[in-house]
Amino acid sequence: MYPMAPLIRTALNATARVAPGPAGRWAFHLFVRPLGRARVRPEERKLLDAARTGHLRIRGKGVVTYAWGDGRRPVLLVHGWSSRASRLTAFAEALLARGYSPIAFDAPGHGDSSGKASNIVEYREIIRELHARHGDFDAVVAHSFGVLAGLFALRDGVRTARFVGLGGVGSFELLLAGFREGLGLDERVIRCMRDHVERRIAPDEPGIWGRFGADRDPGELGAPLLLFHDEGDDMVPSAQSRRLARAHGDRARLVVTQGLGHRRILSDPAVVAEAVEFLTAPAEEPSGERMAAG
Repeated sequence: MYPMAPLIRTALNATARVAPGPAGRWAFHLFVRPLGRARVRPEERKLLDAARTGHLRIRGKGVVTYAWGDGRRPVLLVHGWSSRASRLTAFAEALLARGYSPIAFDAPGHGDSSGKASNIVEYREIIRELHARHGDFDAVVAHSFGVLAGLFALRDGVRTARFVGLGGVGSFELLLAGFREGLGLDERVIRCMRDHVERRIAPDEPGIWGRFGADRDPGELGAPLLLFHDEGDDMVPSAQSRRLARAHGDRARLVVTQGLGHRRILSDPAVVAEAVEFLTAPAEEPSGERMAAG
């Protein structure tokens, strides 16, 4: 997963013992760097070219934004890690057909935006800015890491009527564990990185690490959730969405799919149709979990 992993592991583990500050800073820079920059697929190009593009400046980084429709009934689309806004094309097209106005962005280090890295705090700032520009969202549709980041933003003042999560990360600890195991890092390195975030990235937000989890303070969201997760997802275990569904109780419904994995779930016609019906329905959907047919 990481080039030169053995060398990085040895250097970081050793540095954490003698110089915690530099070790935390170095680990953080690795942790927040996407593994490659996704390109636009041919089937995404037409919609992307039709977007009204805009630009934000978030913590010194240029962020490209996209908007479609007439501006009424805005729906925010939030892409996952090492991905881009255009991966949610199927949802944007379906929402446009229903008269909604999709809004999306490429996070720093992703898609057409500048920079080499991003993090959950920057995602939140982007979402806050789009909320300030477009008003309360009729809905938010998020994938993977975008679910974690989207719910984090919604607990910090952003408002939406409904939320759809696909292959969502529910616990930030899952990401930390994957990073640590992928490089074979000592727990000391992770503690150094936590300290770096608390002192340098969010110094005015005490207890920031504890607020990253998408299952934390579910009552602050207040909106109904529809969650989709494939049983065979090889990137994010389906237990993550089950965790979210339990945390949000009667407001949440989980649909477990089969054979779609972590990425095809974004373009599956049945998933898109059910999500859009949920987003546009006049009444709340029942809670619970079910297996998708087929």
